[in-house]
Amino acid sequence: MTLPSHPFGTTITTEQIIAQMQAANGWEDRYRTVIQLGKQLPALPEQYKQDQLKVSGCESQVWLAHQQEGEVFRFAADSDARIVRGLITLVLAAYDGKSAAQIREFDIDGYFDSLGLLAHLSPSRGNGLKAIVEQIKVIAAA
Repeated sequence: MTLPSHPFGTTITTEQIIAQMQAANGWEDRYRTVIQLGKQLPALPEQYKQDQLKVSGCESQVWLAHQQEGEVFRFAADSDARIVRGLITLVLAAYDGKSAAQIREFDIDGYFDSLGLLAHLSPSRGNGLKAIVEQIKVIAAA
């Protein structure tokens, strides 16, 4: 299977997301920003919505597909929940198109802290977000 082109059509960087989130006025504005980012995420083709691609540990359904192109990992994901689709965009911006070493070395906790989100997510959403990150790390370590 070949993944569709980049999840956003163009590359969106963690720096751009941090700037957007820091420009937001309060939690509700950040929440809207996350949902807007999720709307930019193309739907994952049905062929990838298979049980073996589901991320366990997520309250809502999340599918994570990947392929490796040389040293670089490509990821595509989707969810049945709007806010989770937005959270997926945050993770894909950090990891899509990166090597295993870059994935391993990226300070995901620092990134999430700079976004100011985790304190406002329900425990189940926060755990789901961490489950997506852990699944990507497992894929990159294989």
